[in-house]
Amino acid sequence: MISWSYYGLKAWTFLFGEGKTKELVFKVIFCIFVIIGASASLGPVIDFSDAAIFAMAVVNIIGLYFLMPIVKRELESYQSRRKSFEIKKLT
Repeated sequence: MISWSYYGLKAWTFLFGEGKTKELVFKVIFCIFVIIGASASLGPVIDFSDAAIFAMAVVNIIGLYFLMPIVKRELESYQSRRKSFEIKKLT
């Protein structure tokens, strides 16, 4: 709970900016969801948690797809530098 609260607050301040009022709004919303989660049966809570993690994974996969050309270029650059270093090391 502590780590979810901390990382949630960091994401919230990244999206909405820092400020006492904005952080208080997040903390109130978080506490409301903690109360709802504690009073609900375990099945729906786990289902909601799994759905939230899946939603984050989908967004990350889409981001990786768009960054694929950059990652490929950086990987090729790294491999060529590594190969060059290994050749220098052998001679």
